[in-house]
Amino acid sequence: MKTSGLNFRHLYFFYMVAKEGGVTRAAERLGLAVQTISMQLSLLEQSIGKQLLEPQGRRLVPTEAGKLALTYCEQIFLLGDQLQDALVATEAGKMRLTVGISDSLPKLVAYRLLQATQQLEQQVRLVCMEDEFESLLADLALGKLDVVLTDRTVRAGGSLKVFSHLLGESDMKLFGAPKLARRYRRNFPASLHGAPLLLPTRNNALRGRIDAWFIAHQVTPEIVGEFEDNAMLNTFGRNGLGLFFAPSALEEDMGTQFGAVLVGDAPELREQFYAISNARKITHPAITAILNTVHGGPFAIAD
Repeated sequence: MKTSGLNFRHLYFFYMVAKEGGVTRAAERLGLAVQTISMQLSLLEQSIGKQLLEPQGRRLVPTEAGKLALTYCEQIFLLGDQLQDALVATEAGKMRLTVGISDSLPKLVAYRLLQATQQLEQQVRLVCMEDEFESLLADLALGKLDVVLTDRTVRAGGSLKVFSHLLGESDMKLFGAPKLARRYRRNFPASLHGAPLLLPTRNNALRGRIDAWFIAHQVTPEIVGEFEDNAMLNTFGRNGLGLFFAPSALEEDMGTQFGAVLVGDAPELREQFYAISNARKITHPAITAILNTVHGGPFAIAD
């Protein structure tokens, strides 16, 4: 078997020096002598034939070769941490699933999708991280995440080698705080002309379909707020700032958790939910459980 010839202990010392900006601070963090760190760095640079760090003022910063090495170090040591966590989880009889959740995805949808992982015979330890779609894709490509749950597909021909898997979909309904909903429920959707609406921002996959729906029904609402984060949108809606769309599968949750009531149905509007993975074929048992459950549940894809 071919080996890299790299001493990973030396590589870790380089990683710490690059992160701390100097040998002295890295030595303090590691509890080692400055001379020890310096000697290990010299050995590493000799072994690869490249200078990895150079002085910049009072700090040490990566050279171009060092920046490249640092990128790989971050992946290597992240995977090392994940390996340790996975081994601990295995000893405890648990399976680990690290999930990225797009900030535009309704949190109740994410919860419903992930519920399936708790029905497996082997206990699943969920690690959930929320961020913007592009940031999550980058973390997925780097191996920091097992899967990304989102409301959009990956654009074909992109530089990242990740794959979209359609989980399900739901038609949409319009909700609002009770007082506001009563005002605009009659003669829906014509009643929405001039009505206060809370909408996702234009980089959201659903927004274009909502705008087209308004045009089709010849209504021009007053847009009082646009939100990237779906939870924030729902919070403003709960407090009566405006009407807002949500998947019909969550109608009961809209009432119990947000105190919102139905204004009207928008069956032409449909929102899709995707799992983005590093592989064309999903093999992680917990993600497979999500797929199997969703296909027969409230988010089942319409024929």
